[in-house]
Amino acid sequence: MAFSGWPEEALDFYDGLAVDNTKSYWTEHKAVYEDKILRPMTELTEELAAEFGEPKIFRPYRDVRFSADKTPYKTHIGATVGHSGYLQLSAEGLGAGAGMWQMGPDHLARYRGAVAEDGPGHKLEEIIAAIEQADVTVHGHGVLKSAPRGYPVDHPRIDLLRFKGLTAWRQWPVERWLETSAAKDPRHFIFPNDPAPLLLAHRSRRPVRAPASKGWRGDR
Repeated sequence: MAFSGWPEEALDFYDGLAVDNTKSYWTEHKAVYEDKILRPMTELTEELAAEFGEPKIFRPYRDVRFSADKTPYKTHIGATVGHSGYLQLSAEGLGAGAGMWQMGPDHLARYRGAVAEDGPGHKLEEIIAAIEQADVTVHGHGVLKSAPRGYPVDHPRIDLLRFKGLTAWRQWPVERWLETSAAKDPRHFIFPNDPAPLLLAHRSRRPVRAPASKGWRGDR
């Protein structure tokens, strides 16, 4: 079936799970999860796959081995699309992002080399400024406390050089369009005035992408 949005029951499920995060609640409402949450996410990611790459939907179970919080289930459903796209639905609404959470050593070296040069470095600053004006938040991950080895502390783009990962993210609150097929094309609401917004965020990182790098974390 074609993606047609997430019904209100999907959000009600997560509201209930936030209050009663137990196996008994999950078992009782598992059919709602599978039909109202998982099925629409599967339909959405399959439709986006042709443009953005192979999708992966994460399991609903939390890894509690090293966590003080032992609640067993995630209060959202998350999925990657391609190497650097991420979608997430929760009771708070829909989120979408692109980028690399953690770059591999070779990728990180190429990224920093590009950022240090005036041409690609200025271009990345322009891309970040453009997407931030569209209410998309740019996050740096694994930030070093000082300049990376081989780069001066007074480099004009030292903040970007200190990152080990770089992502763009936007979260939308619950609105009526979430229940319709309009939610299937993030380009219509990430950048309302841009015909290919998610591609902008997605492709802006292609010059510094490497196969060995990690996209969004595997247990989201």
